[in-house]
Amino acid sequence: MGGIFGVVSSDNCAKTLFYGTDYHSHLGTENGGMAVLGAKGFFKTVHSVSQAQFKSRFVDDYKKMDGYFGIGAIDDDSPQPLIFRSKFGVYAVAATGLIANKNELVNELLNEGASFGEMVDGGVNNAEIVACLINRGDNIVEGIASMRGAIEGSVCALVMTEEGIYAARDKFGRFSLAIGKNKNQQDKKSYVVATEASSFENLGYELLQFLGPGEIVLLSPEGVRSMKPAGAEKKICSFLWIYTGYPSSSYEGISVEGTRERCGAYLAKRDNVQADFVSGVPDSGVGHAIGYAMQSGIPYRRALVKYTPGYGRSYTPPTQEIRDLVATMKLCAVREVINGNRIIICDDSIVRGTQLKNLTIKKLWDNGAKEIHVRPACPPLMFPCIYASSTRSTSELACRKAMRDLEGKDIENPAEYLDINSVKYAQMIDWIRRDINVTSLRYLTIEDMIAAIGLPSDQLCLHCWQGK
Repeated sequence: MGGIFGVVSSDNCAKTLFYGTDYHSHLGTENGGMAVLGAKGFFKTVHSVSQAQFKSRFVDDYKKMDGYFGIGAIDDDSPQPLIFRSKFGVYAVAATGLIANKNELVNELLNEGASFGEMVDGGVNNAEIVACLINRGDNIVEGIASMRGAIEGSVCALVMTEEGIYAARDKFGRFSLAIGKNKNQQDKKSYVVATEASSFENLGYELLQFLGPGEIVLLSPEGVRSMKPAGAEKKICSFLWIYTGYPSSSYEGISVEGTRERCGAYLAKRDNVQADFVSGVPDSGVGHAIGYAMQSGIPYRRALVKYTPGYGRSYTPPTQEIRDLVATMKLCAVREVINGNRIIICDDSIVRGTQLKNLTIKKLWDNGAKEIHVRPACPPLMFPCIYASSTRSTSELACRKAMRDLEGKDIENPAEYLDINSVKYAQMIDWIRRDINVTSLRYLTIEDMIAAIGLPSDQLCLHCWQGK
């Protein structure tokens, strides 16, 4: 996972770049970086953010930076932005997403005579692969277009040149890129581009447009110029609304928090469980729980609270050990709320199930819960994501563990388990319920999730649930 931010301005953009990039901290936990272009040329700074927040690592750096163009990134895979000297001149690149055919592309580029200098844990930096693919083109725009055609997976990119910043959304728009302009253009002209449009408001910018799937634009202080129109086919990631996005974010003009409240309401409409209160697993489960409470009339209370924003998301770190540590430390149980009560717990999803069972449900039982009813706000996750570094393998998914135990082997086609009216589906849900040790378990249906988002199903990527 990751996020990118760019700014073009008629004066020093360093402060806007610093805070704009920081507003993407919920999308990554490993690497952060910024690059600017000014009178003295290109300058970049990159640090690990695995042990410290972005702000604390870069607060001194940005005060020394001076540039009229700038790009930043927070990414779980590769340290970036990177700066290159190429046949197009010098430029900087930031790119987020997943390159599924990374090894094949590296070998292909090596055979063409390319060399790689930015190694990450023994592998090649994704941003450098993106740059090498762009360099195949006759110009930047053609290079970006051909880069996306070569990549299996999904990549959004910012390319900062002397002309301005080229912003390119991935081919099918699986992840968002939004353009904003400063609210008072009489004082100065400035434009920003970001994964998260929610970064605009507090920086003094207003949303201008969302890039379409595959669209490429050039940002400069003079304005935003279309370089390649949007494609017709859109497949935006549904998980952006369910989990990934920040509550104040919106994608395609659809609010994340509003979608989560609607997910919770749909869960409540199909439920008849008796409980004393509804609670959400912080932070992403809170909106779902509020929606459930509003629809059901059951009061909302905080059984679990998150200890400081400094504890990041337990879903994004690259190793299970770190994910478990974050999940253990960040959630604090409120015994006075929990003790003796029947609780409905809303969470965004059940991925592996281990954290929910060992680090959330256990805290509720240990603090005297009478009943625990879990309501995930998306359908059972059946397939690992092949467009972002989120779920990493089929075998780790809770649903696949259930199938393996029920069938006595791994199965390639889970079609029977996808039908919510089938016996197999009921058996799978009950296996997961027993495994995570809760009173009852009911998932949101895929039809209700699509309705809560509000886009036609053919404009959404549903791979994690349907495998296509």
